[in-house]
Amino acid sequence: MDIRTIISRIHSLPESSLEKLEESLTRVDRPKGFRLTETGKVESNVFFLSEGIARAYLPVDGKEVTFWIGAEGSTLMSMKSFVNDEKGYETIELMEDSVLYMLERGQLYRLFEEDIHIANWGRKFAEKELLKTEERLIPLLFTTASERYHKLLRDNPKLLLRLPLECLVSYLGITPVSLSRIRAELR
Repeated sequence: MDIRTIISRIHSLPESSLEKLEESLTRVDRPKGFRLTETGKVESNVFFLSEGIARAYLPVDGKEVTFWIGAEGSTLMSMKSFVNDEKGYETIELMEDSVLYMLERGQLYRLFEEDIHIANWGRKFAEKELLKTEERLIPLLFTTASERYHKLLRDNPKLLLRLPLECLVSYLGITPVSLSRIRAELR
């Protein structure tokens, strides 16, 4: 996905502001398995995923619990590290060879001070990230595993083909046996 499209999906900007923001980005190509952030480390940059998929997970009782999955157009960051300059709690791992655009926090803050349009873009970005978190967490409390799978199948069917089984079942909060049962019911 083109970086201009990713930026504009967050909030539209005048051309001059879009150019300033785009000039502040650094393209980085990373291989499958690369960790952008790691549990217990500070990573204050923001990454925009142009090609590839990624997941965020936590280590729990010796297992990796995937709580977020993103594809092209997603923003990758440790919010705790970015906002508070503290060690993050999650690891963000690339699940495919990926093309990303990196934006350093200091550079973004300078742009906020220099350009009101970019500052408003940043506010809209924060609002949308909060809504995405809410939309992911609240259904976990009130939907079944089958309903979560159907939603993922409806909203992003191609993503299901790109994810390893262990990531998918962890993300849905189910076992491989439960996923097999859900898939069998669909047939």
